[in-house]
Amino acid sequence: MRAIENRIYRFCREHPRFGIPNLMNVIVVGTAIVYLLDMFSGYMASNLIGFSSYAIFHGQIWRLLTFVFEPLSARPLNFVLSLYFYWWIGSSLEREWGTPYFNCFYLMGVVLNIIFGLVAGYASATYLNLSMFFAFAVLYPDMQVLLFFIIPIKIKWLAWVDAALFGGSILLNLLHLNIVGALLPVVAILNFFLFFWGTISDAANYRKQRFQHQHAKQTVDFKKAAKTAYQQKGYIHKCAVCGKTDTEFPDMEFRYCSKCSGYYCYCMEHINNHEHIQ
Repeated sequence: MRAIENRIYRFCREHPRFGIPNLMNVIVVGTAIVYLLDMFSGYMASNLIGFSSYAIFHGQIWRLLTFVFEPLSARPLNFVLSLYFYWWIGSSLEREWGTPYFNCFYLMGVVLNIIFGLVAGYASATYLNLSMFFAFAVLYPDMQVLLFFIIPIKIKWLAWVDAALFGGSILLNLLHLNIVGALLPVVAILNFFLFFWGTISDAANYRKQRFQHQHAKQTVDFKKAAKTAYQQKGYIHKCAVCGKTDTEFPDMEFRYCSKCSGYYCYCMEHINNHEHIQ
């Protein structure tokens, strides 16, 4: 997957004009128009643009693209909030990535849904839009938003809620033997992994190395020795020149000189300004 991610990045770098600028504006406006048409036509507009492999194979090829404009909810408040939320996330991703890369991300998700839909008979952009939130959470994990316009909460915690919704949807559909419904979230997650596999694998390797370092015998022995020294002397580091300790000056950095014969510690004022002890 890392090779695919690198190829997509290279393609976007070599084709800076690729894609539709402000893509989410197009999707939001198109979805809003379909929603209004549904209100006056008894959802006939959604029935004409929704994904259906049977209809596509019988000549209605516009459904290969128009299904992304199908409204996510019939309730006005839910529709407006979800549309604003996805517009905000998509626009932020495009500003961060640039138009070519964001278009590739969304287009790849559409293509995966089309392939799945032609085989399974049905596809939807709902989980594709939800997967954008995972991408947003990776880029801005500590950004705060107001949940219900009142409660401040970090994006990374909302991403875990989003992941739980994905998992719950998969499990619920499996319990009802709805294989198509269970695989739709998986397709969206696959698209996310195609673009973030390198980031995820690097983070996993970092956590693994950090865990190994924290539990290594050398690290454990050092922590024990530092704790014992603090209990006996009241400090861990003490400058061999001026006598400053990390207890008296907690913001001071201390270093050990490799040229001195022995284990001598110095504060930052004297690490490069002392006579080496031989």
